[in-house]
Amino acid sequence: MDNEKLINEVMGGGLRALNKLAGSPIVERFGLQDRARQLVYEGAKRAAETAKRLAPKAPRGETSRRSQKFDLRLTEEQQLMRDTLRRFADEVMQPAARESDDRLGPPEGLLEAFSDLGAISMAVPEVLGGAAERVSAVSQMLIAEDLARGDMGLAYAALSPLSFVNALVHWGDERQQTALLRSFVEEDSIRASVAVVEPHPFFDPAAPRTTAKKKGSELVLTGEKSMVALAHHAKWFLVAAEVPKLGPRFILIERETEGVEVSEETAMGLGSAGLGRLRLNKVRVSIDSLLGGKAALEPDALSAYDDAIDRGRIAWGAMALGTSQALLDYVIPYCNDRVAFGEPISHRQAVAFMIANIAIELESMRMLVYRAAGRIDAGLSCAREAYLARTLCSDKAMEIGTNGVQLLGGAGFIKDHPVELWYRQLRSIGVMDGNLLL
Repeated sequence: MDNEKLINEVMGGGLRALNKLAGSPIVERFGLQDRARQLVYEGAKRAAETAKRLAPKAPRGETSRRSQKFDLRLTEEQQLMRDTLRRFADEVMQPAARESDDRLGPPEGLLEAFSDLGAISMAVPEVLGGAAERVSAVSQMLIAEDLARGDMGLAYAALSPLSFVNALVHWGDERQQTALLRSFVEEDSIRASVAVVEPHPFFDPAAPRTTAKKKGSELVLTGEKSMVALAHHAKWFLVAAEVPKLGPRFILIERETEGVEVSEETAMGLGSAGLGRLRLNKVRVSIDSLLGGKAALEPDALSAYDDAIDRGRIAWGAMALGTSQALLDYVIPYCNDRVAFGEPISHRQAVAFMIANIAIELESMRMLVYRAAGRIDAGLSCAREAYLARTLCSDKAMEIGTNGVQLLGGAGFIKDHPVELWYRQLRSIGVMDGNLLL
């Protein structure tokens, strides 16, 4: 490939993605136009410099991010997306969080507003009708973290359709991608969700009790899924089920298929996600409904399912980061302003140490989650790192939520402050092993 052609390709994909995001009405609404224009300009220069430098040795089909080294630097595209999402979380999601939790569903227009940010388009490669030069797990992880700063339940609702799209991009066959992805990119909002979690103790996503038995050219599904976001809103479900002799697989199911039943489900947290329970009573679908098509019937296709679970664990870890950061940002000024016995309570060692411990644990969680996502972009296995991130985040998220309530004392137990809501949401990290995919 000659140098000029390479420059055009590198600049074209990245700049199309940046320009699409920079032109979003949400960017204008939040007053980020100057930042967007600056990043587009910087992106053009860096893309050209990178193309010139790599042209003689750029391998075909290269998929690694910058290198296989752990690198926390963000691209221009990622930084602009992060700036926009944080404003969206602070100005749109946080004010709607309490009412959404009470009404057990996202407010009218929130999913459409999130779609306007361009996150769906940025998750779909250009060849499939999207705007992404290359789909990045780190970018998807940042989206989850930043949205959860606003409200974890609303973030779960917004990310569920994105998870469905991510699954189609990573593991769908050509027919599935052609039939669904292009229309999803063009829609104002996507009516789709992922269903992995099941309502029984010690649930293991690697061994779902929902079964999909082969009957001729069909699969017959029987089982139950729990904590499904947007359950009453979704037209499509991506269901995890055990295929006898093959292991767990993902299956695409339309809401209107006979035997599919959806009911409301209330839970301790995540109420604003519009949770529901999905019952499958001998639901018959074509074998072509397997994610990946008939290729999913091969024994080695299990690795794709395992990869999806790893990505899900990273996604929930990112959600824990976002909500924990929101809690930390709230308790610091509260403890500085709250005066007892003539001085701010933050002057007391017990309080100061508790806040410091929240910050320390948050950073340890962040390093594990970022490293796991970074390994995906580097083309490396992340099973160990994803499991470690899940283990730490599920443990420390509950501790951070508890300490947040403790720092506010009696005020932390009432709904005048958002800490009790964050406490309930952070408890969910320990039970939600699935239902989101990077």
